[in-house]
Amino acid sequence: MNTGAFSRLGAFLLIAAGSALFLAMIWLIGADADFGGERGRGEAHAASNGINGYSGLVRLVEAEGYSVDKSRSREGLNTDGLLVLAPSNNLEAEEFAEILTKRTYIGPTLVIMPKWMAMPPGQSLPPEVQAKFKRGWVILGGATASEWPQELPAPYTFRHGMFPKNEADVAVEIAIPGGGPAAKEKPGPAARWEGMDYAGTMPTAAALYAQPSAGRAHDTLITDGSGRVLAFSVVPHYGGEPDEDAYPVTFLADPDLANNYGLADPARAAAAIALVDELTYDGEIEDITFDMTLNGFGASENLLTLAFRPPFLAATLSLLVALLIVGWRAFMRFGPAAHANGPDIAFGKRQLIANGAGLIVRARRFGLLGAPYAALSARKLAERLGLSRPDPQTIDAALARRLPAEEPFTRRAARMEAAEKPADLLAAAQSLDELATKLTQGPQ
Repeated sequence: MNTGAFSRLGAFLLIAAGSALFLAMIWLIGADADFGGERGRGEAHAASNGINGYSGLVRLVEAEGYSVDKSRSREGLNTDGLLVLAPSNNLEAEEFAEILTKRTYIGPTLVIMPKWMAMPPGQSLPPEVQAKFKRGWVILGGATASEWPQELPAPYTFRHGMFPKNEADVAVEIAIPGGGPAAKEKPGPAARWEGMDYAGTMPTAAALYAQPSAGRAHDTLITDGSGRVLAFSVVPHYGGEPDEDAYPVTFLADPDLANNYGLADPARAAAAIALVDELTYDGEIEDITFDMTLNGFGASENLLTLAFRPPFLAATLSLLVALLIVGWRAFMRFGPAAHANGPDIAFGKRQLIANGAGLIVRARRFGLLGAPYAALSARKLAERLGLSRPDPQTIDAALARRLPAEEPFTRRAARMEAAEKPADLLAAAQSLDELATKLTQGPQ
């Protein structure tokens, strides 16, 4: 006896696994997931575990009770909660200005300026040093100030500077646990800072500061030991007075107060939380969105992403349930298995008749067979009697002349049309067939 290559359970598992992998592929394409782990390495963003990243700040504000979202969609820029932006050095000022202007009456914004040039660990490092690195860790190079803030429109314009200006004083290599390659030049003493009711030292001597445009109203929040502005807040003015309906934008000129590097110090961590609380009006705003699109993690909108989002998610789930039902019914056999030795499709009139009869038996609509069969018999008898039309009364008159002893056709046809059971149909059909046979053979 021939058996299939797979049992029903085996075939079901194969189809289920294939369907799950296909759906996972569709979801990954729609979600723009990154499993390679290489994209964005070295960048300062909310998902980065590197020393210049902000994953620590994300966990810190979550621990404070805020609802946090790491957004990979441009729609996240429209949140009415606190939006945290971490732009890069090569940002387009015009595009960034559009974001800030649009958020004037939507919600508060915290802009953490870039600072460090970072890179993944290279193969030139000693093996014992490479072994200490964890996923996402980086090596810091030099500190760099950004030029694009000077191209921002008022009141957001400021100059981003660095102190000290001597690059040799800030050319450091950090982030290797337990020590690493020595700096080319021994860095100077760490810069100091104070503000938000806290004070302390920066992680390194390199400090970035902001110099807002003269004549533009702004609130200084954090300064260094020489009075340079490390963080300031600005609100658009209307008629010389702050616009009461506008939300503030806070610029953190030196990210070492909020990145993973800076949060190692309790005082800097407390100042970072104080900045967040200031922008959320001491917790009145509960949602915080960390944007990642400016760091190259934007997920494009397409049909796949829309299919897995409300309100289209309901239709997608309904379609999946329908596919599961169709797949389940495909495993349920309709009737007995076909004969193993016969052809898949038999040929000839006999098989066609058998197939038609089997369909009628399954439908159990036997009462519909009587009238068509009686009409077919009438045409057959009319041909054999030489009549031009299969009229029942004309057939009866002709039969009375040819076979006077036989029962009239109309009575036999009436029994055929009235039959409902298979036995009655068979008896009435045999009666009509006998009449046609006697016409062929002639009277006995």
